[in-house]
Order: sequence, then structure tokens, then C-alpha cells
Amino acid sequence: METVTIHVAKTTLSQLLARVEAGEEIVLARGKEPIAKLVPYRPGKKGRTFGAYKGVVGVGPEFFEPLPEEELAAWE
Repeated sequence: METVTIHVAKTTLSQLLARVEAGEEIVLARGKEPIAKLVPYRPGKKGRTFGAYKGVVGVGPEFFEPLPEEELAAWE
């Protein structure tokens, strides 16, 4: 991971972005103090699909029964 100053980053931004696209990470510094990092963009995962586990995961009737006293006491 290379560190470059803001002045160098301003003058060579296109080259730095090409390196970042290739997978490199670059730290931007003000003088000797790091202030930011250029990293490749990675799109997030797809959102959840409602009902994706329908028929795979279920809740039985015992889920709605009251908890035993010793388990209730453990939660307090």
C-alpha cells in the first residue's frame, strides 16, 4: 500500500485511479499524516428477497407456548 501526498494525488489522479481499478489500495496523506484511502469499489450484496425461505424454515406451535419458569428466570 503506497502513501502519496495530496499534491501528488492532484497531479496524478488519473494514474492513481487506474492503479486502484487494478486492485491496489493507496493512502492519501497531508504531509506525513494519512487522511484517506483510495480502494476499489465493490458493489454490495443483493438485498434480501421476501419469502426466500418459505417452506424451508418454519415455526412450530411450541414456539408460542409459555417458557418454563427456570428459563424465564435466566433472562431476568
